[in-house]
Amino acid sequence: MFGIDDPSIFLAYILAFGCLIFSIWYGITKWNEKDEDENSNPKTKKK
Repeated sequence: MFGIDDPSIFLAYILAFGCLIFSIWYGITKWNEKDEDENSNPKTKKK
């Protein structure tokens, strides 16, 4: 399969691809979360 004879190497490629997809998803969902929290706090409003 794709020139990879050892199943453990294929599993490593699958896990690496899964980690890549998870990190992209996590980065997109948490992009500006801290900025939104700072803007919604009424105690930090500047006059």
